[in-house]
Amino acid sequence: MALAVNFREAGLTSLALAKIGNPLKGEPLLTSKELCKFNQEESDILTSCFLNPFRSLDPYQLQGIKSEDGNPLFNYARSTFSDTDVLLDTAKKIANHLYTKSYHPNIKSGDLCISLMEGIIIKGKSASGICIIKSENKVPFLQISDKNGDLTLTTQHGIYPDKIDKGCLILNHEREKGYVVYLFDKSGNTQFWNKDFVAATPIRDEDYLTKKFGELCINFADKGLDSETDQNTRMMVANRALNYLNDSDDFEIDNFEKALGEPELVDQFTSFKKQYEENGGSNIKDQFTISKKEATKAQKRLKKRMRLDTGAELTFTSKFLDQSENLLEQGWDENKGMNYVKIYFGEEL
Repeated sequence: MALAVNFREAGLTSLALAKIGNPLKGEPLLTSKELCKFNQEESDILTSCFLNPFRSLDPYQLQGIKSEDGNPLFNYARSTFSDTDVLLDTAKKIANHLYTKSYHPNIKSGDLCISLMEGIIIKGKSASGICIIKSENKVPFLQISDKNGDLTLTTQHGIYPDKIDKGCLILNHEREKGYVVYLFDKSGNTQFWNKDFVAATPIRDEDYLTKKFGELCINFADKGLDSETDQNTRMMVANRALNYLNDSDDFEIDNFEKALGEPELVDQFTSFKKQYEENGGSNIKDQFTISKKEATKAQKRLKKRMRLDTGAELTFTSKFLDQSENLLEQGWDENKGMNYVKIYFGEEL
């Protein structure tokens, strides 16, 4: 079950800054000597800017047993949650930790903001959080100001909230199991930010498992069947698999294989699932409670598109695919010398 997290009452209370270069390119690391000073209005703006990107993300887990020395980020978070007055010191350590992980020619330099958030509501209780964001791209903006009785136009470059490149929000929740963490990296390079820097792992709850299995089913229909398999058959297989998720309360691999039907399909799925898990670095359980929310999302993502050379494009949802044999008719018109598609429906919505 998804963790209930609410940012409505959250507020930024402390903020440290850093500039992170790429050590491979000889770029330096600079950290602020003091915590930033700001008023309440600025705090509200910063809180909204920093926390908004973390809404509706999948939760991860930050544990303290990554190596013999533990997970550095876990240790820094634990120190800060125990004594918030040490944020400036731990922020410098966090910045240095990120700097040491930036030895790759493709990693960009950027601005780092490390802040302490209070008042994050988790399961109805208030908790603190450490927000780490990195902005690698500055956006130009214009400012009109009054100077000596006249208006002047100046250009500046700054961090645009919607353009924040990377983020990590560590919540002071369930330390014994591993702090709950939310992550994003708009570059798509999860190896650097998620694994090398944060070293967090997905929380394998029912939402996560259902979502991953739904992705597996769609990928299997797309890439796991024989190359000569036509598109209609691929859609039928994917729809059959996702119907099982939507129609069942609990996932059982044996029952799922029965839903697939043909033994040849089961063998192909078993082989594809093994390869899929090896490539992803984690296994999907053979038994778990199905998240109806994620099962519905997976089925909504399944669509068949028919693109025609006349410029028409038809999109069929999974609901339609269930009844396609009775609702869709394709044929050849001898008089026009062209293919045709006929769709039956009750009423226009």
